[in-house]
Amino acid sequence: MKGRTIAELQVGDFAEHAKTISEGDVYLFAGVTGDMNPAHLNAQAAAAGIFKERIAHGMLSAGLVSAVLGMQLPGPGTIYMSQTLKFTAPVKFGDTITARAEVIDRNVEKNRITLKTTCTNQNGKVVLDGEAMVMPPKA
Repeated sequence: MKGRTIAELQVGDFAEHAKTISEGDVYLFAGVTGDMNPAHLNAQAAAAGIFKERIAHGMLSAGLVSAVLGMQLPGPGTIYMSQTLKFTAPVKFGDTITARAEVIDRNVEKNRITLKTTCTNQNGKVVLDGEAMVMPPKA
């Protein structure tokens, strides 16, 4: 399995990946990363916080962007080089998050693709906005 090369990519190409975020996903992410922030894991503490309930880690949503880049666009063999992120709304347990990556620039000489990256919830609300630079696989 091999991803698309720079010659096969055009500005405007896009791909998406959706996942419903479960309590188990949040606990697994906390275990892997060591981020045990009570906002994610402790219902009582989270109830006293700004969102009044537990929320998923922002980087869990960002990981869905990685899935798009590594598996679909450009796909397997892609090297993730950089990413900017702005978290614009909380992700709640049970939300279905759709990560989208769209090619916005090609640098053929350096074999680099720039993509607009977003995550939206099931209501169409943007929860993450950013930009990624990747190196697609060579021919």
